[in-house]
Amino acid sequence: QVQLVESGGGLVQAGGSLRLSCAASGSFFRINAMGWYRQAPGKQRDMVAAITSGGSTNYADSVKGRFTISRDNAKNTVYLQMNNLKPEDTAVYYCNANVLGGGFSNYWGQGTQVTVSS
Repeated sequence: QVQLVESGGGLVQAGGSLRLSCAASGSFFRINAMGWYRQAPGKQRDMVAAITSGGSTNYADSVKGRFTISRDNAKNTVYLQMNNLKPEDTAVYYCNANVLGGGFSNYWGQGTQVTVSS
């Protein structure tokens, strides 16, 4: 079993910054890709950013140049630095990890609320 615990959400004014963290714990051999998704009320959950175990990254067009994903493999932790936040970034942000245990499985965190006021 793998647990993902997120932290760092909150309320911020437009133009401000937040840093999200997600730490994985439990029994597994290694973590492959990790990523952040977000879901606004009434909308589907969309990918925001992803990073492979080797450090290759991918971003949604809407956050390119403003958000940066990174990871610390020694700590099994992924980060999302969010700068120049906009009201449309308001959503619940979820951490996702593809983990090798007995096989490959996908896990989700509980979500952390990010609210950007105008």
